[in-house]
Amino acid sequence: MDGVKGPGGNVKRPGKQAERSRRTREKIVAAARDLFVAQGYGATSLQEVADRAGVAVQTVYFVFRNKRALFKDVVDTSIAGDAEPVATMDRDWFRAACAEPTAAGQLRAHVRGVRDMLGRVAPIVPLIAAAAATDPEIAAQWPADADPRYTVQHAAATALTSKPDARPDVDTTRAADLLYGLLSPELYLIFVRDRGWSPDAWEEWASAALTADLCTGD
Repeated sequence: MDGVKGPGGNVKRPGKQAERSRRTREKIVAAARDLFVAQGYGATSLQEVADRAGVAVQTVYFVFRNKRALFKDVVDTSIAGDAEPVATMDRDWFRAACAEPTAAGQLRAHVRGVRDMLGRVAPIVPLIAAAAATDPEIAAQWPADADPRYTVQHAAATALTSKPDARPDVDTTRAADLLYGLLSPELYLIFVRDRGWSPDAWEEWASAALTADLCTGD
């Protein structure tokens, strides 16, 4: 049976309302992201977000409660690429990269996955710092002493340094530091936004640089 009959014999399809709610949430997040990037967190009002998303401002308040919660959702979905509550290290692309039999193969797959993520998240990283500087509650959401990006890169380095073609003189901490530094959103923005490199050119450079530092070439 596809659904249950409601008053008047109409068939109610489970999940239809949930799908509408999901689409509304996605529209609001996309609108907020565009506005935050274009004019900053502090200068963007929820009314502007609502107007851009084509919904009532009351809908924005109903879904997110306040601008801080909306901003966190923008950051989280930019990192993940979707609204699913799946950590980066549990994502298919990350697991597949770590499962590559060689360090060189893992690096190629890892840099490709990080490139996709940075294309989404790098433009909003400066916004996090700016917003945190003026809003203690936002600062508390991203404490400076606990960078989850390093945790991800350390996990990748742990897998990489166990591969047969990993350089034996580079330990896991050193490998994690190199991944963390070279694949940082700040460096990505310098090359792609400031210097006009294409994402393809950045990926090729990052992959070659890391392979030279972390792999034996055998």
